Amino acid sequence: MRSSATSSEVKGESIEDTLETMHSYTDMIIMRHKDDNMAEKAAYMFNNSNKPIPIINAGSGPFEHPTQALLDAYTIYRAFAGKVKNKTIAVIGDLKRGRAVRSLIYMLRNFEGTRLVFISPAELSIPEDIKDFLAKNNMPFEEHNDIVKGFKKADVLYFTRIQDEYDIHRESEGIDYSGFYLKREDLHLLKKNAIIMHPLPRRNEVSPEIDSDSRAWYWKQEINGLWVRTAMIAHIFREDGYILNYR
Repeated sequence: MRSSATSSEVKGESIEDTLETMHSYTDMIIMRHKDDNMAEKAAYMFNNSNKPIPIINAGSGPFEHPTQALLDAYTIYRAFAGKVKNKTIAVIGDLKRGRAVRSLIYMLRNFEGTRLVFISPAELSIPEDIKDFLAKNNMPFEEHNDIVKGFKKADVLYFTRIQDEYDIHRESEGIDYSGFYLKREDLHLLKKNAIIMHPLPRRNEVSPEIDSDSRAWYWKQEINGLWVRTAMIAHIFREDGYILNYR
């Protein structure tokens, strides 16, 4: 389910009635919505109904993207053959409004010894509530607006695009984002065994010239999203054996 101009919301239907209609027809709702807490609201509605059904949060405004975090964690796990302790993760781009960034950080709490390097324009720096979360969980981090400092120490480089769909007055147009792109000539700055990730879609953050580099993992990351989400749905419906042959 996705809020759009094609739904009955444009005719004045409330989101609650839209959800109730979907609830009547389906055994699961996969939900992306502009509001931060709509998936939680739907889960509460149906957990207390005579037909409880699973709700999967497929993205809630700029706040969270939990299934993306699952596939990101799985990608890191696969890239380092399960050895994910003591890794330095550089997160580059729009850190203020990126839901994938926020959910990734929450997920990384489960990886022992994780260190974070945040690289962004000052206008798009990591929010204070995330810094508080990191402090409470004893996760060290540093902030830079210079990509060189972060690139050299990173095991994982996680790029994001500018999230200008959340602009109120087209403010992103005044932000110089060009210094936060990865180009082929920058590859010498990276560790030989580092990986490059991006939740997609990309704009200019990672040059297509880099796609053939062995450290470019964003297309593998995308494919992992298919399998992780398939596994999650199968698990919810208790059909785990369906995916056992995947390697």
